[in-house]
Amino acid sequence: MKLVIAKRAGGSASSSTSSRYPLTIEVGDNATVDDVKKAVHKQVKSMYPDRQRLTVGDKKTVLANGDSLAKYELKDNDTIHIKDLGPQVGWTTVFLVEYFGPLLFHFLVYNMQTLVYGKTFEYSDIQRRAYYMAMGHFLKRELETIFVHRFSNGTMPIINIFKNSFHYHILSGVNLAYWVYSPSLGKGTELGTKLSNPTLLAIWTAIFVFAELSNLSTHITLRNLRPAGTRTRRIPYGYGFDLVSCPNYLFESLAWTAFACMTRSIAAFLFLAVSTGQMYVWAVKKHKAYRREFPDYPKSRKAMFPFVA
Repeated sequence: MKLVIAKRAGGSASSSTSSRYPLTIEVGDNATVDDVKKAVHKQVKSMYPDRQRLTVGDKKTVLANGDSLAKYELKDNDTIHIKDLGPQVGWTTVFLVEYFGPLLFHFLVYNMQTLVYGKTFEYSDIQRRAYYMAMGHFLKRELETIFVHRFSNGTMPIINIFKNSFHYHILSGVNLAYWVYSPSLGKGTELGTKLSNPTLLAIWTAIFVFAELSNLSTHITLRNLRPAGTRTRRIPYGYGFDLVSCPNYLFESLAWTAFACMTRSIAAFLFLAVSTGQMYVWAVKKHKAYRREFPDYPKSRKAMFPFVA
């Protein structure tokens, strides 16, 4: 089967490759979308499969990886439009970079008092607890990235790694660490003594640990839905998923709520608000995708917050 690969009018293929279109490729009668992308890559070396977005028809129907061309009723000499998504980077790399920033900045600020604050002082119990909670959270995320997560999309545009890293490196890294470990919350200060109440520390720590373990549980559930090396999507069931589509986001927001309430830091509440808002946007998007893809998706589920939204 011969197919024409053309740059859609108004598309964003780079100037270095746009002159090569339209081009003609040849694939087998039982070919898949992946075969088409490989054939394009063979002719245009810079256009590796993850960099391509293929569409057909006036409605710009996206050709999904793994689908057969027959699903889209493509036939000999039909035209497929291509969009250059730009240089890509793997999701594993993205997550490792994102979470490394807060680990580094919390470690540096906590252990370099003189450089950061111009003096040394003794940390209060609340500050020590906050440090281990923050480090534990982001270390957990790094380990999950390596050993738990299986991504349905292999890559993302490389420019996004800088935008995503700003959120983590600045809001939950530099800004959060600077204010939570500051002398104003140190041992002997009025606020540091008040917030270091053992009962309060125990309550907030218990909620934080519960949320972190629950978050891990949902990640393991999602991992087990997708066999290694596949992009299989199924309806998740079980702990948390009976109420919302994205309990992983719900539990993560609960963990940071406990952290913010424990430290009473404006920086912590700022990160909580921004991160929860962003996770809710993602949750709604995933919730809609589930309902669109699975006709039998449970109608009682909400996106992120049980019984609410």
